[in-house]
Amino acid sequence: MDFRPTDDEERFRREVRAWLAANLPAGWGTPAFQKPEEPGEKVAFARTWQRRLNEGGWAGLHWPRKYGGRGATPLEQFLFAEEYQRAGAPPMIDIGVGPGLTGPTLIHHGTEEQKRRFLPRILTGDDVWCQGFSEPNAGSDLANCRTRADLDGDTFVVTGQKIWTSYARFADWCILIVRTDPQAAKHKGLTFLLVDMKSPGITIRPLVEMTGVAWFNEVFFDEVRVPRANMVGELNAGWTIAITTLAHERGGSAPHARLAGELAGVVDAVKRATRDGLPATRDPLVRQRLAQAHIETEVVRLVAYRQISEEMRRGHPGPEGSYLKLLWSETDLRMKELAIELEGPYAAIERGDPRAVDGGRWQYEYLWSRAATIYAGTSEVQRNIIAQRVLGLPRGA
Repeated sequence: MDFRPTDDEERFRREVRAWLAANLPAGWGTPAFQKPEEPGEKVAFARTWQRRLNEGGWAGLHWPRKYGGRGATPLEQFLFAEEYQRAGAPPMIDIGVGPGLTGPTLIHHGTEEQKRRFLPRILTGDDVWCQGFSEPNAGSDLANCRTRADLDGDTFVVTGQKIWTSYARFADWCILIVRTDPQAAKHKGLTFLLVDMKSPGITIRPLVEMTGVAWFNEVFFDEVRVPRANMVGELNAGWTIAITTLAHERGGSAPHARLAGELAGVVDAVKRATRDGLPATRDPLVRQRLAQAHIETEVVRLVAYRQISEEMRRGHPGPEGSYLKLLWSETDLRMKELAIELEGPYAAIERGDPRAVDGGRWQYEYLWSRAATIYAGTSEVQRNIIAQRVLGLPRGA
């Protein structure tokens, strides 16, 4: 692959940089800027920022123009993601299910009526979406889903439970996987629904994770009525649609750019730390781990470029996205382990305590990095996908 950018690509990068420089919130990235901390505040901030992105023509960048996007190529979307991460622009995970997962899924599988109804409000941030896939007994094995949906005329009646549903408390809509044929093979009897989170019968309970933040939730459905018009694709064909959603979730856009920023923070922490009374920079084991982190970040970059090349050739993300998800999440975890080790006994001080190093940044990042190797499919699941769907190896006995 030729990594040298074309003139058009360089012009596109400059356009992205200029727009971000002119439109980032005043004071963003400086100590004076008070970033939102609570989940509700983060969602409200992300809605406002999403609206600004849309007004600037950067929301849904790769969506077709007829649906409000810019019709950008996968490479342009990738270059935008690189510059976005390098600029340290506001993270969009708080409302990312809509633009990153629901939108692309509806563009591939939704009816024209569904696209006209939902896509514009995703782009403007007016609708926030959550993802109702995982269940207490169907996390890594999504096909083991037991949440039922029985047809009553033109309405599905949904009963069951979902868990680890990010920002469900603040979501307007949910993409939901349900079982509609209990007699079929577990991959064959699933259906993909779009559910209004204000529907009667929905109960949401926040789950406080070990970071101390209630980002995840468990959601209970008690005879929730969903119009058949909100079914995406065909009845009992939801597995194929869910795979499309997961392909977009696992691939990511430019995780290497974010990792490079995190690595710079770890390097700064190393420069200020000591080991056995000496500067940590003089410890050969610390230097070796920093070098390894740099190498792994570069490997993630190369894999990301290879994936985007495959997507441009194929026209849609493929199972190779599991490579990228596995690599970046485990690289991130090892970086955060190094950062927290450098703090020594101060690592036991929780975030927010005035004695905490860097305000407790690395305590939070260390704990959160565990989640990255679990959500969107655990590292073990990713290895199985790579083995079976990429390398063609047989399933284990």
